Amino acid sequence: MGSVAFVEERVMFSPNMPNEVNNLLQAAVAASSVDPSRAENLFLQAQSLDSHCLQTYFALYKFYFFQKRLVDAERIVLAGLEEAAKQGGFPNDYRRLVQSRPEWNLYANDSTLFYLYTLKALAFIKLRQGFTTDAQLVLSHLQQLDPKDLSGASVIMDLAAGITES
Repeated sequence: MGSVAFVEERVMFSPNMPNEVNNLLQAAVAASSVDPSRAENLFLQAQSLDSHCLQTYFALYKFYFFQKRLVDAERIVLAGLEEAAKQGGFPNDYRRLVQSRPEWNLYANDSTLFYLYTLKALAFIKLRQGFTTDAQLVLSHLQQLDPKDLSGASVIMDLAAGITES
């Protein structure tokens, strides 16, 4: 009787993600706490394997954020916003997007929702970098783009308000 090995997935990514990309991301997540250098290489491999897979941007910017590499996290967030906008066929610049908001349904699909969620991440990164005014600017635009708060940006807005009050 043979033994069966079970591998527990640590993170649930998109079910539409290619298996190879998912395997790399799972290995990267597993390595994150024990070997950050290996984890980074795995995250980057996953992204280079499929640069259109939005989950690779998400995983990489979260990794950099938790490693306190905020400049790298911001760089990947901006790249993720650009890719999501390209996939969604809407303007990448959130300031321009607000001006033409009625043209776009930002609740329409995965790429538009990823854009909103990643814009929230940008605001949080700005806040952690100490750029409170920049964070509040992003959040004010996000509030207009996401009036239903599906991205959960209200949590970051509360944090920003608390920082401003102190």
